[in-house]
Amino acid sequence: MLTNDFYNLLLNEKWNWRKWNGPKQYEDKGSKSLMMLPSDMALVQDKAFKKHVERYAKDNDAFFKDFAAVIEKLFELGVPFNEGTEKWVFKATTD
Repeated sequence: MLTNDFYNLLLNEKWNWRKWNGPKQYEDKGSKSLMMLPSDMALVQDKAFKKHVERYAKDNDAFFKDFAAVIEKLFELGVPFNEGTEKWVFKATTD
């Protein structure tokens, strides 16, 4: 199931560097059962990206709308469609 939980975790959890003999990762301070990569944390450390993280954390519908537009563009990239061809539309469900 696709949700905006990722963005809420980035903003609301406390993250520390994981101490281990492996690739650099962050782990949540409380349970130490969640992991984020340095590239994930960059989204909240950079002001330009953080505003999007905050918007998606607050507004699940905005996240779905933008995600659907991007995934549609990705799936159709370089594929010529005839005018009038049926398109797939990705919509959020309440299940």
